[in-house]
Amino acid sequence: MSPSGRPQPLSLVFLLGMGMASERINCPSRCSCQYLEVNCTGQQLQEFPAAIPLDTRQLILAANNVSYLPAVELSFLADLVYLDCRKNLLGDDLDFTFIGVAKLVYLDLSFNNLTHVTFSTFSHLLSLVVLKISDNPNLVAIEKDAFANNTWLRHLDVSRTGLKFLDTSTIRDLPNLRFLGLSDNLWHCNCSFLDFITWMTESNVLFPDADNITCYTPEGLRALKMPAVEAQLHFNCLTQLHKQDYIFLCLIGFCIFFAGTVAAWLAGVCAVVYAVHTSKEEEEEEEEDDTVT
Repeated sequence: MSPSGRPQPLSLVFLLGMGMASERINCPSRCSCQYLEVNCTGQQLQEFPAAIPLDTRQLILAANNVSYLPAVELSFLADLVYLDCRKNLLGDDLDFTFIGVAKLVYLDLSFNNLTHVTFSTFSHLLSLVVLKISDNPNLVAIEKDAFANNTWLRHLDVSRTGLKFLDTSTIRDLPNLRFLGLSDNLWHCNCSFLDFITWMTESNVLFPDADNITCYTPEGLRALKMPAVEAQLHFNCLTQLHKQDYIFLCLIGFCIFFAGTVAAWLAGVCAVVYAVHTSKEEEEEEEEDDTVT
């Protein structure tokens, strides 16, 4: 130390070395760390890495074998804004997993084993802008209000999953949505899906790979693209009557006929009763007149 209080050059080197060593010590095993970033890509990790620096903003766990994200450990990373978990083994139970990372803006869960998305899955991610849950072949259900709290969501990708149906309100109520991936799913294009297809054709949302947004069932509409499907469903659902519709109309007609017949019979009975009652009164009046005379 010099009389001025400044450290000598060797001391500076020593202090810098200690700082770098400290940084290396705080980096999780088999991961590389830079300023506010931890990258563990392709390290065959079986579990969520331990000892992640608490000030981490970007965490990349892509291409590993992680099957579970611990909510408690994640909650320690309160400043996390970017989380990439693509190509792992994450399963169906992600409810309340992200409760402690409310600042998260980017989340990639593609190429995993998700089976369903509920309101509790992403409801705490109020700042979420990009969500990728594509390439989850076992994903068969997204609840109607699953994204109700994700009003900043701009990019959503659910391509190449097991989805057959998506309620229109699930997507329509996202005011900032600009990009929606829907290709190569098992869409069941029945009358219940018509509202969603109509919304697609009228919205300002961009649908990438639109040529592969096609029907999977029923057989008569398989591989048909959405604009053509809309016209076909409008014709099938709004103009044509199915067998059960004819049966319903026949039942309604029979009920109306039966009700009319019963009403006419009751009216006739009432008329006869009234006529009989009136004739009796007239006879009684005539008898009274004869008696007086």
